[in-house]
Amino acid sequence: MSQPVPKSKFFGDIFPTRFSALIFVGYIVFFIAQSILVKASQTNRSYSYNVTCVVMLTELLKLVLSTVLYLKDHNFPTLCCEVSKYRKVLLLYFVPALLYCFYNNLAFRNLQHFDPTTYNLLMQFRVVITGIVFQVLFEKRLSGQQWFSLCLLTFGCIIKQFSVTGESTQASDMLCSCLAGVYNEFLLKDTGADLHIMIHNLFMYLDSIVCNLVVLAWNGQTSELVNAESLRHIFGEPIVLLIIANGALCGIIVSVFLRNLNSILKTFAGALDLSFTAVLCWFIFSIPIDMPTIVAISIVSIATYLYSQNPVVNKVKETKPKSTSDIDLKDKLLVSPV
Repeated sequence: MSQPVPKSKFFGDIFPTRFSALIFVGYIVFFIAQSILVKASQTNRSYSYNVTCVVMLTELLKLVLSTVLYLKDHNFPTLCCEVSKYRKVLLLYFVPALLYCFYNNLAFRNLQHFDPTTYNLLMQFRVVITGIVFQVLFEKRLSGQQWFSLCLLTFGCIIKQFSVTGESTQASDMLCSCLAGVYNEFLLKDTGADLHIMIHNLFMYLDSIVCNLVVLAWNGQTSELVNAESLRHIFGEPIVLLIIANGALCGIIVSVFLRNLNSILKTFAGALDLSFTAVLCWFIFSIPIDMPTIVAISIVSIATYLYSQNPVVNKVKETKPKSTSDIDLKDKLLVSPV
């Protein structure tokens, strides 16, 4: 079993294990790649493929990966037994699944109007909503320093907004992401705390597929799933396949992230990728890094540092193991790579 990272002023409470630090870095890398890939797949600010179909195929790949990872250490009858036993949790997952369904589809739409740096900067405003919901759902009060860092982060977003003309981010995009992330953490650490993390993933992705099917039906686009031309634009384009594959890895790492860390730290991880995204967009898309962007990123970075001095630590709810193997499984779940 991995040993805890030695306690220090910065890392002590933020990363309880080396694995959690690795997850933090992996989260940033995959999410930087995702926004850049989506932007690169556009032609004249439009997509040649059906966005909802791509989102649903991404959820399907997540489902397959989660199933394979679970079956690596368990048999199929055990999987069926767990699904049946925790069917209530399966139903509860329809709430974050629907929210993530809206968020994932809206992310594609917003990236039609914004470059990845601008979009990610403006989306950081959701941290304030996350902080409020986090307090209500987990009954944990944020300190004055934490609230100051959240307000400073918001100020950085406002500065960036001054350089954006003619467009505005979807408020529903931010709200869906915040509520889904916090509610998902609630299911991981409270209602389904004694459930294997890959079963959590199975429930989420099954429900997400259903939600995206409903969206396709609502828009009268279900035929896109069997239309040869539509499928050619998806499976015949390497960059679209990369979006699906990278998106699936993002989904897996989010669930592991929330299990080991918390949703506010997840939001700040998103803030840390801003500098890297700005530089990469400059190299790849020749998008200039103007002064409002530099100032906004600097303020967001300071806010992140202030938060890290007094992080929210949210422990997984303690459950009584049934056997020694259950103890080993819990240890493996919390500290081993997936």
